[in-house]
Amino acid sequence: MRQRLCELLIERANDPKFVFLTGDVGFGLLEPLRDALGERFINAGVAEQNMVGVAAGMSAKGLEAWVYSIAPFVYARPFEQIRNDLAFHGLPVKLVGNGGGYAYGMQGPTHHAIEDYGVLLTLPTMSAFIPVFDADLGVVVDRAGSSSTPVYIRLGRDERPESFDPPTYAPWRQLTDGGGSVVVVAGPLAGTYLADLATLPEVDRPKLWAVSELPIERNPPPADLLDQIEASGAVVAVEEHVRQGGFGVDLLAHLIDTGITLRAFQHLHARQHNYGRYGSQSYLRRLSGLDPTSLLAIATDC
Repeated sequence: MRQRLCELLIERANDPKFVFLTGDVGFGLLEPLRDALGERFINAGVAEQNMVGVAAGMSAKGLEAWVYSIAPFVYARPFEQIRNDLAFHGLPVKLVGNGGGYAYGMQGPTHHAIEDYGVLLTLPTMSAFIPVFDADLGVVVDRAGSSSTPVYIRLGRDERPESFDPPTYAPWRQLTDGGGSVVVVAGPLAGTYLADLATLPEVDRPKLWAVSELPIERNPPPADLLDQIEASGAVVAVEEHVRQGGFGVDLLAHLIDTGITLRAFQHLHARQHNYGRYGSQSYLRRLSGLDPTSLLAIATDC
């Protein structure tokens, strides 16, 4: 997704109000964007709090400011500046966190981003995008770029099988159909389940949905999804994020508010930051029960 993001931002480089700040990361990828922007490309160094503060000042003066770094260094280290400078003033700075969830698994718990959108969405005026596929980035960049309030974009990897043709972007999309339970997944994690779900008989195959825009209060589930959940009486929410502040809890609260009665609700989520061992993203997902085998066991029994 990083490569596609860079290409799309280069297309915005002709706008003299566009500025891009990076926290000393992105080498080997962002050079074309740097060349296109010239002095409007700012390497702020390992000083993320200052970087967000500078972006806030630029935004207050009418510039379109984008801030980029590894996810924890976009939302965790400069949280005070995000809260006080961006959210409280509604300044439309675009925060791009690369490597959401356990993407930087081998770097250890300091680099895990498993509480990112939950933390940020506690702030007023903040919204979050979690693109599922590379093809989503065009719409996401346009919507984030035109937003009048601060946004967070959680980047991951397009993990769909090559044979799968992604549907047109929407905040909520149904990716598979079948006679099984309803499964709703946040972001690119949804792509990891497609191959395994395709092996199931249609009568047992879950209805897989992906959500890409939060919070739910501003992007409520569509009627088709609510009808499916009501008919089934059961739903499985899945996210590479801790339970607290996650979309799963928010989804359950929304269903209760809308009067939908459930016989079963399952929430698969990132279970912890530190498992005592370092490993790949897929390894840490498996320890959290987010791998396809774990999902199928829950979804087919729900």
